[in-house]
Amino acid sequence: MSSEIDIMSTIKNIELPDIGDFDEVEVIEILVSVGDTIAAEDSIITLESDKASMEIPTPSAGVVSSINVSIGDKIKQGDLVIALESDDNTATDSDSNVEQPAPTEAVEAKIVPVTVPDIGDFDQVEVIEILTQVGDDLNEEDSIITLESDKASMEIPTPIAGKVVDVNITLGDKLSLGDLILNIESSAATSTATEAPVKKASAPVEQKPATTPTPVAKSAATLDQSVSNTPKGESHASPSIRKLARELGVDLSNVSGSGPKGRVLDEDLKGYVKQIITSGGMGGGLPKTPVVDFSKFGETETLALSRINKLSGKHLTACWLNIPHVTQFDEVNIDQMEAFRQEQKAKGVKLTPLVFIMKAVVQALKNHPRFNASLDESGENLILKKYFNLGIAMDTPNGLVVPVIKDVETKSLTDLATELAQTSAKARDGKLKPGDMQGAGFTISSLGGIGGTQFTPIVNAPEVAILGVSKSQMKPTWDGKNFIPTLTLPLALSYDHRVIDGAQGGRFMADLNSILSDIREILL
Repeated sequence: MSSEIDIMSTIKNIELPDIGDFDEVEVIEILVSVGDTIAAEDSIITLESDKASMEIPTPSAGVVSSINVSIGDKIKQGDLVIALESDDNTATDSDSNVEQPAPTEAVEAKIVPVTVPDIGDFDQVEVIEILTQVGDDLNEEDSIITLESDKASMEIPTPIAGKVVDVNITLGDKLSLGDLILNIESSAATSTATEAPVKKASAPVEQKPATTPTPVAKSAATLDQSVSNTPKGESHASPSIRKLARELGVDLSNVSGSGPKGRVLDEDLKGYVKQIITSGGMGGGLPKTPVVDFSKFGETETLALSRINKLSGKHLTACWLNIPHVTQFDEVNIDQMEAFRQEQKAKGVKLTPLVFIMKAVVQALKNHPRFNASLDESGENLILKKYFNLGIAMDTPNGLVVPVIKDVETKSLTDLATELAQTSAKARDGKLKPGDMQGAGFTISSLGGIGGTQFTPIVNAPEVAILGVSKSQMKPTWDGKNFIPTLTLPLALSYDHRVIDGAQGGRFMADLNSILSDIREILL
């Protein structure tokens, strides 16, 4: 048999897609194993951030040939998740077992320069650690230096194995893409087999190792901010300490080092974390609630919170602590809206009150753009959104979720009713994707189908306002001569007082009231 066998199997790298406004998201579940045959859109891993958990599907079908992440890893867009061998292999088993000619190898040693790779939007980054020296034997992907900018620290690996011939940088040097770091004498013979067609399909695709450290952005939201808001300046620590700090969410610039030249040691980092824990973390200034053994008063049962409960609890706590809330209440006459709704129902068109509220909210947002906005990271600028995407809070067996209905202004009442029904079914079945819960500019939380007279919704950051809707009820309204039975809808508008003042909130509610009261305003 000819040695030039046409092997059609291919290895496909499955990378983390764009999952929205999330970065460095933790892997909490791996849903496949090496050797599994999976179809396109099968879920392969589950990620969890401080706001949501999400399953990531594979865009391609095939057999899992390798898994490049572990539980607990923090990954971001573009990171390699798994490798798949496509199932379009046209070679037979007997063909694949045919002994191939041994590749020709060059036995002479080869000196390979190792330069700074593309490390993103960084330039002139300082060398703070040199992790190897002349004569060291390195394996592929061993870290060789640590770089640090004003935004991130990162370890640079070697792309090849071999012995270090010379090191061309020193501590404190500022490096850019392409700068020479060191030279390596390759410890592997150079193979010419890569030029042979027979090896093209079977050669492994170059993969980005899951263990390669990624830059960690320094954020004001990290755990250490509860202890100190003033960075100590430049920090120096070993790769193991930096790795531990990343896992704990600690900004090393806020940790005082007791080692030589202020180097952060293991005990420094652990002492710092202990200080945060004992001070109560971000809520360190708040009194602790009492711990009570309730079983001494009678029978009890302990139920674990669902994952959604835990995630939404953390997010809502952060929203409540960081946003100065104001809630404004109003009642709307919806006699016209209900009459129109019943007319449509008689014709076989079922419309819930929520679709009318959504259309009215969009009209009010157009008139009051500050309500469809977010503060930027500095808190000094307001980002006005020109699109009209509404988050709709939905109750599910596992807890509250907020999927987003996009481009509401372009859709009819019947379109919105259909989309809401489909989205609600997906939410109940736990089939919402990350993209389904991103991009809202304003949120509506409706308890109309459950009951209640009023409630105070919590602003869903980074939005600046949320509308709470309670159950409509008949009330007597004075028309100047008589009390008239009127179907009244209670509304509650919560907003961020840093962005919206009371007068603006009052005008928004008055405008929304006017639109909802007159069905013609909604239908135009």
